[in-house]
Amino acid sequence: MSEEARKQRIEEINQMRSEGIEPYPYRFEKTHWAGQIKEDFSGLKDSETREDITVRTAGRVVAMRNHGKSTFFVLRDNTDRIQAYIRLDGVGAESFEIFKKYVNIGDFLGVTGFPFKTHTGEISIFVKHFEILSKAIRMMPEKWHGVKDKEIIYRQRYVEMLSSDEALERFRIRSELFRLVREFLQSRDFVEVDTPMLHYLTGGASARPFKTHINVFESDMYLRIAEELFLKRYLVGGFERIFEIGKNFRNEGVSYKHHPEFTMMELYWAYADYNDIMDITEEMINYVVRGITGSEIITYQGKEIDFSRPWRRVKMASFIEENLGVDILEDSNDELIGVLKKHNAEPDIKERGHLIEKLWDLVEHNLVNPTFVTEHPVIISPLSKIHREDPRVTERFELIISSMEIANAFSELNDPIEQYDRFLHQAGLRDIGDEEAQMMDQDFIRALEYGMPPTGGIGVGWDRIIMLVTDAPSIRDIIPFPLVRPISFDEEEALS
Repeated sequence: MSEEARKQRIEEINQMRSEGIEPYPYRFEKTHWAGQIKEDFSGLKDSETREDITVRTAGRVVAMRNHGKSTFFVLRDNTDRIQAYIRLDGVGAESFEIFKKYVNIGDFLGVTGFPFKTHTGEISIFVKHFEILSKAIRMMPEKWHGVKDKEIIYRQRYVEMLSSDEALERFRIRSELFRLVREFLQSRDFVEVDTPMLHYLTGGASARPFKTHINVFESDMYLRIAEELFLKRYLVGGFERIFEIGKNFRNEGVSYKHHPEFTMMELYWAYADYNDIMDITEEMINYVVRGITGSEIITYQGKEIDFSRPWRRVKMASFIEENLGVDILEDSNDELIGVLKKHNAEPDIKERGHLIEKLWDLVEHNLVNPTFVTEHPVIISPLSKIHREDPRVTERFELIISSMEIANAFSELNDPIEQYDRFLHQAGLRDIGDEEAQMMDQDFIRALEYGMPPTGGIGVGWDRIIMLVTDAPSIRDIIPFPLVRPISFDEEEALS
């Protein structure tokens, strides 16, 4: 914005104070939301007034039309926009002069008046009194069409929100989604719990952690990459149905579907297995999508996605063989590498688990409608029980929607001896340079030795579901304040 315009606004603030008008008062008693006024008085006839009813509302001034001795303006709150009408003989000459002199688009205003419907049919407020609640020093985005530059949006999300009803709705949907998740789970006797975000060891997922340091203990620590191992300690302690919605942190790349800080929900259900988890996951996500969109069928980036139940289920090995002609359970490492070379996808680490994961990356894009991919090889599933009918694979599934992994789930491994051996294998991977391999967690082994019931568990990346139901092309569009490359304040100012 123009520095000259900014200085002019600051001068207005100084002038207000010299006249005894406080530009930043402490509170305003708001009795009605904008959306509530429009709904409550929608039945008024054109030109009808309700002078017997007093409403008090507040919001940001987003539009203004001056007509000499009267002005129409629009207030926006987080429910809707409402038109207000102020005129000289309605508030008096002194107040009307203050309005004309000091109220600008962008300011927060509180108004008291009565509802009426204009002759064109618009519900409005006839202003009897107003209060300036907050003077905006910076001018709003041009013509209130909103900010289009993604660089500015990600760095200054508040500018997008204050200028775009669509942005406000997107983040309202984010809140509503988590309300629906909690409603669904609590109605089924799941208890919401919480676990630490600072860990001495990383585990529960294969990911590169963020490292930090705790001064009081003079020790390095890691930001949580998954809630899993502490949630399982709850199961050892006696809880049977639990979930946690919280932030996880993985020191990895940024893409349209990856963000280093993201929201994960993990759920654990004692005495259930991965088949039960498939059923409840399908039911839960269907419930949430219907609750937000009103339909089981949505369109995401031009493609139709059908959430109608039941969802497709495919075995990982079978799906890879159908698409690439290689058997990840029986073919040699050299055969797997040969296929990867043909697709220019050979990993740096030639360990078999890495080869299998790279092969999966080549075929994941073929799945659009919700699909459970089941029976992952043991070597890539360190926390999952071996399949009761096929010891080569585990009782694990990943949920894929629109070519994105949405969830990862197991019949949870609760044998402490086998878990120890799996951790040893992961530790060996770390020794050869795999920074994403899990660490040996001896306290977790100790907890398992006290006994953990048979359990089904899942981790759901709700950020990606929010992408789908809001038709957002990038995960950064649905994270309110995504990470950005640091630049100076002056450089950010130059973007505006």
